[in-house]
Amino acid sequence: MFALDNFIEDCRQAVAEDDSHKAVREIVDRAVSDPAGVLAALGTPDKAGVAKIHADDDLTIINVVWGPGMTIMPHNHEMWAVIGVYGGREDNVFWRRVAEAEGGLIEAAGARSLGPKDCAPLGRDIIHSVTNPLGQLTSAIHVYGGQFFDMPRSEWDHASLQEGEYDVAKNMRLFEESNARLAAA
Repeated sequence: MFALDNFIEDCRQAVAEDDSHKAVREIVDRAVSDPAGVLAALGTPDKAGVAKIHADDDLTIINVVWGPGMTIMPHNHEMWAVIGVYGGREDNVFWRRVAEAEGGLIEAAGARSLGPKDCAPLGRDIIHSVTNPLGQLTSAIHVYGGQFFDMPRSEWDHASLQEGEYDVAKNMRLFEESNARLAAA
């Protein structure tokens, strides 16, 4: 059975012993292998949002709930991440910088769909966008190898694929807009 306090402590110990994502991936994989246990501990999501579970200089754990049809633009983290889905589906498009282009342009380089019980590590240099393709909420535990909320990072415009500064307020509005659509439906 998933126990949140144990999960946090296991992740903290794993990062203290090895600052890579390897041990944390095993912990997240074990957690989301029991989606019902995670739901019992975190509660059944009823709206889109980002809930901070734990944050310090070496480790951030958040519960991300994507609204139906919600898409977040390409972005980076500047640290490794491990994503574990315990409800719905999260479609990730992976991007790479176009070496000869100016303005930080990117191009698609791959994709991966994650469903319940799926776990995926993202390296420190990964750029990805996320879409919830379903007409229901998607829920995932995201674990980051650092202080996620204070890290300057980039996002890329959907249309031009040009790099800009990550805008936290704009991204939080995407969750609010998703919730407004969900309430209206």
